[in-house]
Amino acid sequence: MNVIGLTGGSGSGKTTVLNLLRDRGAAAIDCDRLYDSLLQTSEALRADLVKTFGQVFLPDGSLDRKTLSETVFSDPKQLLKLNAIVYYHVGIAVREELAAAKKSGKKLAVIDAVNLIESGLGELCDTTVAVLAPLDTRIARIMARDGIDRAQAEKRIAAQQTDETFTARAKQTLINDGSEQTLCENALSLLAEYLN
Repeated sequence: MNVIGLTGGSGSGKTTVLNLLRDRGAAAIDCDRLYDSLLQTSEALRADLVKTFGQVFLPDGSLDRKTLSETVFSDPKQLLKLNAIVYYHVGIAVREELAAAKKSGKKLAVIDAVNLIESGLGELCDTTVAVLAPLDTRIARIMARDGIDRAQAEKRIAAQQTDETFTARAKQTLINDGSEQTLCENALSLLAEYLN
């Protein structure tokens, strides 16, 4: 089974590429969605978050994302702590999903993760692709997707790696500066050797 890793900053278009490959039969692993799922189902993850950051869950059991975001995106040391917890728990879940996909006969799996390389998940991939997009486009997408203001979106982007870092760490680069159709066409061309 071939494994493709997608990385790049929030709002760059990774999910569009992930969905394209899912539609072509790939096992698609969206690490953001996997993390969200684990927040509901993993007592170990929840316990690690509370132990490290205090009561970060609301009375209804959901994560208080605003409070946690304000803590970690304004303090690099706290962000490192959060990342270590998330990398550990999500990493286990990704490996389980890859094993299940391989067992079911899938020929291709795709992992979508902002921190693909830092988390160690890039080592599981046959190739890694940095998906990049213009800054203003990313900000607008994040604001629309997450219902936050421009300042919050900019803070989130500032806490992530630069485009140059994503490009340097990934094996390939996909520039998303046109239409969604163009992005999909370019992705299929770039990854053609893994899609047969």
